Amino acid sequence: MLGNDNDLLSGPAGQTGSRPSKGLGVMSEAIAPSLHDPRLMTAALALYDNRLSDAEPLLRAHLKDDPFDVYAIRMLAELAGRIGRYRDAETLLRRALELQPGFGAARANLATCLYRQNKPAEAIAELDLVMVDDPENLGNANLKAAALGRIGGFDEAIELYGEVLKAAPNQPKVWMSYGHMLKTVGRQAEGIAAYRRALDLAPTLGEVWWSLANLKTVRFNPEDVAAMQEALTQDDIEDEDRFHLDFALGKALEDEKEFEASFAHYDAGNTLRRTKIIYDAVETRGFVDRSIAQFTPDFFATRAGQGCLERAPIFVLGMPRAGSTLVEQILASHSMIEGTSELPDIPALARTSGYPESVADLSAAALRALGDSYLERTRVQRKTDRALFIDKLPNNWVHTPFIHLILPNAVIIDARRHPMSCCFSNFKQHFARGQAFSYSLEDMGRYYADYVRLMAHIDAVLPGRVHRVIYEQMVYDTEAEVRALLSACGVPFEETCLRFHQNERAVRTASSEQVRRPIFSEGTQGWQGFEPWLEPLKGVLSAVLTAYPKAPE
Repeated sequence: MLGNDNDLLSGPAGQTGSRPSKGLGVMSEAIAPSLHDPRLMTAALALYDNRLSDAEPLLRAHLKDDPFDVYAIRMLAELAGRIGRYRDAETLLRRALELQPGFGAARANLATCLYRQNKPAEAIAELDLVMVDDPENLGNANLKAAALGRIGGFDEAIELYGEVLKAAPNQPKVWMSYGHMLKTVGRQAEGIAAYRRALDLAPTLGEVWWSLANLKTVRFNPEDVAAMQEALTQDDIEDEDRFHLDFALGKALEDEKEFEASFAHYDAGNTLRRTKIIYDAVETRGFVDRSIAQFTPDFFATRAGQGCLERAPIFVLGMPRAGSTLVEQILASHSMIEGTSELPDIPALARTSGYPESVADLSAAALRALGDSYLERTRVQRKTDRALFIDKLPNNWVHTPFIHLILPNAVIIDARRHPMSCCFSNFKQHFARGQAFSYSLEDMGRYYADYVRLMAHIDAVLPGRVHRVIYEQMVYDTEAEVRALLSACGVPFEETCLRFHQNERAVRTASSEQVRRPIFSEGTQGWQGFEPWLEPLKGVLSAVLTAYPKAPE
């Protein structure tokens, strides 16, 4: 739900695992004025029942007659938020606050709306205002903790979660969020304890089981497996719990080398997850085709020297589950390089610029402004005075030409892993958000092939622009690969980069616990036990598989 009435059972808005409530806060806000307006009361009841098609015309008619009714404006914002129109919701809530600055419920809604639009710093600013007037509201503290996690404020977030749980200790999803944050900063044992506490309170909460599995270092015992299997037999659990349980059981059975049963659970989890998302492999292929047609050698030559010339960013991109977190951890162990996170800013800027086609119309000043905007947007993620920083969003591979145009001096690292290892690792992974291609073996293979195709084109039109790290080579000849990686970044070799697993920095990705261990070879072999069920993936990969680590001719 957009309206941040902060039902603690649903967790902070935008967080995985949260489910919309029926808008009890919006309902209560509307009741008093609605007593004098039957139409608004009817709209409030429709919104409560999630009958949005009934509520919307009533609210619009009411606001046509009374455009200054802040309660109705807030209700319409709630409706917009429920259907994902967060920009519209933000506009409405700002209008309500313009009319009535002290409308705390609307300001809390605005914070939630900003959080869901990946504007955590702005959300925190609004929450700080709300919490002055309502310091005891646990939901506001819960949401602020989640937002702090997005900008690297982990210690403050952990403290806030602790305060919430002290006051309301029986909230399983808050325990889960607390576990996420503890895991991120390397306090694994405490994180596991928080997850276990959540399961004590809600044994069928699938995301917690998956969170334990996703640590990659936890081995489930027979009692755990039995508990998950029992949960799956219950007819009344939500689909979200069901597919999380399937992914977790897949991991549990894989650890026991029960590959057929494990694959059955992975397949079931992916099949159900795929019903909740929309992904079109043809659209991705078309995007890559258009990019290849657009970004020719002449296109880049005529724009040489344009963009923002700042050298600070290091982009680590490629496929998810390809070793990008390992590369990031190695680089972040250098005294000149700061690790941040998977930042959403390049995709956001690319969308606003009409990339790829409309980039041709951008002037030198516009390209420079986009580069400057990226640096300004990411400043909130910088916590040190190190000269360089890492943006490790794997899917930025689709925006590699855009990155080069707006930040021509930025380093670009392509982290690549064997197609079968990488693709099946994605298939086994439930992602908190995005990566819609990963829930089908065929879609996964097509996505990998399109990635290789675009990066091969970049290699051809901008020779040497991208430094490639092959995961298997990093595993088997670590020092040579680390030296080459640091050279590509223009920094001297430091021994600490070989001891990356001793780096205590926060890591937010699924590989957080793996990169806190010395380098290991298991990641090169994980798919072989499942080979009998992977023929669809092999068929789609075709020449990409046989040519690896090179691209097909």
